[in-house]
Amino acid sequence: MEAIARLRYHQASPQKVRLVVDLIRGMDVEEAAVVLRTTKKSAAKTIGKLLKSAVANAENRDQNVDVGKLYVKEVFVDGGPSLKRIQANTMGRAFRILKRQSHVTIKLDTRKAAAAGASRSAARKPAAKPARPVKTAKRTAKRTAKGGK
Repeated sequence: MEAIARLRYHQASPQKVRLVVDLIRGMDVEEAAVVLRTTKKSAAKTIGKLLKSAVANAENRDQNVDVGKLYVKEVFVDGGPSLKRIQANTMGRAFRILKRQSHVTIKLDTRKAAAAGASRSAARKPAAKPARPVKTAKRTAKRTAKGGK
């Protein structure tokens, strides 16, 4: 069961909001709420309210939903319209200021019973580094002929 909540026209640049949103992607709802409460970014407060709204949407949609099994399935930030403002400068010049806005979308879903205990770190294991390419005999022969390594 999927629940969606949207925050539109948030008065913060998408770049700054993405910093906060990246912290909670893939987390359980309770864990994400704790992270947002302890984060010192200004966007964390509004993202926390949006997360609460998404949980309320899930409860409203399905009366017997278990909030403990909900997790942040998908969360993304899109750019909204920019407010154009002008700041006066020296010698009669005017500099343009762009006050950027952002649209945030959170999608929650329920974890399956087997994956309910899995945390974010277990879900995201870093990929193994690719092996270094093997030097071919031809390349090695060229280097030694020139007096290189």
